[in-house]
Amino acid sequence: MLVTLIVSVLLIFFAQMATRNIQDVPSGLQNFFEWLIESLFEFLESIMGYELVKKTFWLFATLFIFILATNWFGLVPGVGTLGWETSDGHFEPWLRGSHADLNMTTAMAVFFFVMWCVWSLQANGISGVYNHIFGNKGGGAGFMKAFMIAIFFFVGILEVVSIVFRPVSLSFRLYGNVFAGENILESMLMIVPWLGWLIPLPFYFLELLVGLVQALVFMLLTAVFTLLMCEHHDEDHGKTH
Repeated sequence: MLVTLIVSVLLIFFAQMATRNIQDVPSGLQNFFEWLIESLFEFLESIMGYELVKKTFWLFATLFIFILATNWFGLVPGVGTLGWETSDGHFEPWLRGSHADLNMTTAMAVFFFVMWCVWSLQANGISGVYNHIFGNKGGGAGFMKAFMIAIFFFVGILEVVSIVFRPVSLSFRLYGNVFAGENILESMLMIVPWLGWLIPLPFYFLELLVGLVQALVFMLLTAVFTLLMCEHHDEDHGKTH
């Protein structure tokens, strides 16, 4: 929670610094922030379409920036390695990466799931959501129509199970990769104590890449899950602004 608070304050501070004196021709921090936001918007627009990304961009961009910043902050020397030893010999760090804790990744995944439900109902309505999941997409008539209805109803049940488990897969994927990265760095640090400054370096740079990839994967998966439910209502798919 402390690392989450620190990262949030830093992001707010940099955003305020970048936008406190807006220039028509951006430079410095404003230029970097505009490049970041425009790049994310154009990337998501190429996947989701202009209308849908305009509605949902605030969440997906926030997820990417926050996850990336938190992952990289967790690699700052001292985070997870400086702390104290309890009376029973257990080491307690002063600071620990937010996404190395399942509570944080679960909270983000559940929040996305709530917003996904809201956007799905807004785009389709209750009957539309039901038809999207359980509706007969195979057509037919007579016995064949009844058979297809039964088949797609069974497929809909599997789809419901898949939807319910999406927050679980999202949270465990991010948590598992970050937690594993912490353990790898710690193992490399202790494997040869007198080379503890050298051996972890390749893995440290690898974790920088993993932090970026995991932020991108989390954002992409949430965006694709939203697109799959709402895409047929986005008449301007692929339109640029």
